[in-house]
Amino acid sequence: MQSIYSTEYKAFLKRLKARRLELGKTQVEVAKILRKPQSFVSKVESGERRLDPLELRGIADLYGISIDRLLGRRIGR
Repeated sequence: MQSIYSTEYKAFLKRLKARRLELGKTQVEVAKILRKPQSFVSKVESGERRLDPLELRGIADLYGISIDRLLGRRIGR
């Protein structure tokens, strides 16, 4: 069975999880701050659930990282 997610989206998910771990935060901690259940964070990180733009902005703000960096874009390209 072929994945429905592109290589680029998989890389985004890796960056998202890696940033959370860099900050030393658990899924439970992130979920509490976002006022979401822990399963929301788990499903987002596994690719089971996609983020809408406002959710992405909220996570980027919480993680102290730009949306561009999360998406793998480099400024000045």
